[in-house]
Amino acid sequence: MKIWFDILTPKQIMFFSPAITILQKEGHDVLGTSRNYREANELSELKKLHLLKVGSHGGSNLYDKLFQSSKRIVELTKIISKFSPELVVSFSSPEASRVAFGLGIKHIGFNDSPHAEAVAKLTIPLVSTLFSPSAIPLAAWRKYGMSSKNIVRYNGLDPIAWLSQEYEINTDKSHSSSFDKNFFSSLGIDDKRKSILVRLEESKAAYISDKNLRIQPLSFVDQVVNSFGLKNNVIILCRYPDQIRAMSKRFANKAIVLKQVVDGVKLLKHVDVFVGAGGTMTAESALLGKPTISIAPIQFYIDDYLKKIGLVQQVFTPNQLDKLINSFLFDHKKCKDVKNNAKKVMKEMENPIEKLTTYISSMNKK
Repeated sequence: MKIWFDILTPKQIMFFSPAITILQKEGHDVLGTSRNYREANELSELKKLHLLKVGSHGGSNLYDKLFQSSKRIVELTKIISKFSPELVVSFSSPEASRVAFGLGIKHIGFNDSPHAEAVAKLTIPLVSTLFSPSAIPLAAWRKYGMSSKNIVRYNGLDPIAWLSQEYEINTDKSHSSSFDKNFFSSLGIDDKRKSILVRLEESKAAYISDKNLRIQPLSFVDQVVNSFGLKNNVIILCRYPDQIRAMSKRFANKAIVLKQVVDGVKLLKHVDVFVGAGGTMTAESALLGKPTISIAPIQFYIDDYLKKIGLVQQVFTPNQLDKLINSFLFDHKKCKDVKNNAKKVMKEMENPIEKLTTYISSMNKK
């Protein structure tokens, strides 16, 4: 078959890379497209995944989002009509959804974020089949017009797609396949200190920028830097160049603000505590058995699920965060229990990429 993957974010690069490799080995003709977007561009190069860049990220401004998306649809229409695929696969790409629908091509869409209402409204009604974690209730998708019979659920979370294939489940530093003694020094980080990694929120996403937030993540970042930056490495991982500039100015000489895109899993393997404002890295950290604290500014189904099974702890005040980080830094038994729980959970989860490739194989036989 000819298959088109539209891959827009760092998560999607990690998620779809194994599928593309498998499908190409099976003889399928695969075209991968992306857009000009800092983290995705640099990570695709890091992972040696060749993607045709079409269009740009629209940023946080509504006019720019609409303009760039519309422009990208036109450019993709020319490319895809010429490639003439029999199947489109995306992680709810609005442009892929519109092009696939307009050209009458079957579209498999993945989504684990019903909270991203703008994207869901633009994509869920148009996909032929929706793949989603079973942690998300069917009702969350039905409200967007998706029939339950067209939803394929998997008992797992999306990071299983790359964690199970690229990295050992064992997260002990002395045994980890991805532990590189020189990794921290290459980033200018003192590996003799304990390290706390902070991942900032997706500030330009519509589900953040147009909502009333239950907490302000920046006040929590201030707490981490002020309480722990003197004796520990506080590493801040941003999403956008303007975030990098703002954090570098705010925390000059107090925290390590990473300027370059790095392998997120490798980074997680080297830190002692993770603090995340929502998104994929929180799930990655939790499944790797790292002490994981959520400062998510809105409610996420996946965060709620991870909290329910004991892999993530949510805080709502900077003081709660301070106490929890302290307990993780010095309570080794608590950290070991988290790690053992993560191993057990990982072994019981389904790999969504195996579900995808099996589904495509069954299509190919019809």
